[in-house]
Amino acid sequence: MTQLPLLDDLDVDGRVVLVRADLNVPLDDGEITDDFRIRAALPTIELLRERGATVVVCSHLGRPKGHDPALSTAPIAVRLAGLGGFPVVHVPAVVGPVALAAVEAAQPGDVLLLENTRFESGETTNGFELADGLAELADMFVLDAFGSAHRAHASTVGVAERIPSAAGPLLAAEVAALGEILHDPPRPYVVVMGGAKVSSKLGVIRQLLPGADLMLIGGGMCFTLLEAGGFEVGGSLIEESMVAEVKELLESEHGGKIILPLDVVVADRFAEDAETQITPAIGIPEDWLGLDIGPETSEHFASVIAGAGAVFWNGPMGVFEMAPFRSGTEAVAQAMAATSATTIVGGGDSVAAVRSLGLEEQMDHVSTGGGAGLEMLEGTILPGVAALGRWIEN
Repeated sequence: MTQLPLLDDLDVDGRVVLVRADLNVPLDDGEITDDFRIRAALPTIELLRERGATVVVCSHLGRPKGHDPALSTAPIAVRLAGLGGFPVVHVPAVVGPVALAAVEAAQPGDVLLLENTRFESGETTNGFELADGLAELADMFVLDAFGSAHRAHASTVGVAERIPSAAGPLLAAEVAALGEILHDPPRPYVVVMGGAKVSSKLGVIRQLLPGADLMLIGGGMCFTLLEAGGFEVGGSLIEESMVAEVKELLESEHGGKIILPLDVVVADRFAEDAETQITPAIGIPEDWLGLDIGPETSEHFASVIAGAGAVFWNGPMGVFEMAPFRSGTEAVAQAMAATSATTIVGGGDSVAAVRSLGLEEQMDHVSTGGGAGLEMLEGTILPGVAALGRWIEN
C-alpha cells in the first residue's frame, strides 16, 4: 500500500495552502453541466478553512491552446461559492504579481480560485518558472486531484517538489481504495470490465486478472474477445489488431477466470431507433451489431456480483447513452448497489451511469479519476503520488 503524507500531518493554521483540485468539469456555452468534481473537492476546502488556512485552489479546465476565455475557471468559482456557502475570489491569473497580490490580501478562511493552469505554457511540461511561481504563492501544498495525479505537471509534481506537501482526503481515499483492490481485496474478488475498446484496458486486465477470482467482460470490448474465441460476431465492433493478443490472454493460465456474455442485444444499425433482437453471444447474425449484454447475461453477472466479497467495475456494458442498450449497465449498477461486497466504481462512463441512476451513495467508493485509476491498477506509481512521497518523515 502506498505511503503518503496526509493533510492531518500539516499545521495549516494561519498558513497559505495551495490545493490542486480536479475541477475539470464539462461546460456547455460557459454553463457547468455536471458539478460532481466541484462537490468532491469541497470537503477538503472546507476542512482547511475550519483549520484556519487561507485556501488557494488551482485546477486545469479542458485543453486550451494558450489563453482561452471560454475555458476560464470563473464559472467554477461561482458554482464553488454557491455549493460551499462561502465567498470565492476568482483570480484572473495563475502566477505573477496579480496572483501574489490577491493572496497577500486574503485572510485565514478565505478561498481563492486561480485561473486555468493550462493557460500557462509551462503547466503540461512541468516548467521550472511556473512551478516556482506556484510555490511562491503558498506555504504548503495539498494534492487532491487524483484525476491528474498521473500527469507530471507543474501544478501536480513541480510545486510538490518545492514546498511541504501532503495528500488531500480525496486523493488519500482513492489511493487507499484502489490499493486495497490491487493488493488485498476481500474474496471472492470480481472485476467487471466494459467499454468500447479492449486496447485501452488490456494493461489493467492483465494486471488484475491474476489476483481476481472472476472477471466479467461486457461492452464493445467483449466482441474482440468473442472473435478471438472463434465465435461469429456479425458486424459488431472488433479491434482486428488486438485479436492475437486477446487469444493469447484467453488461453493463458488465468484465462479461465474470464466470463464472456451468454447473450447480447443486437441492432441492425448504430441508432437509438434501430431494430433490435436478442441473440446468443456466440453466433451474432451477419450485419447485426452487438450493442449491449442480454438479459440472461445481466442476470448471470448480477448473481456473481451478489456472491462477491469485493467488486471493481470499470466501463459500461453497452451503449448506455441510448435507451435500448442501457439495461446491461443498469443491471450491473443495481447489483452492485444491492450487494454487501466492497464496491468500487472507476472510469468516467461507469461513474456517470451510477450517478444517473441515483446509486452513487450506495457504492463504497466512486473514483474521480479514470485514467489515473487505471494506471495505478496497472501497477504504475503515479508521478503526483511519487512527488508527495519525499515528504514522508523516516
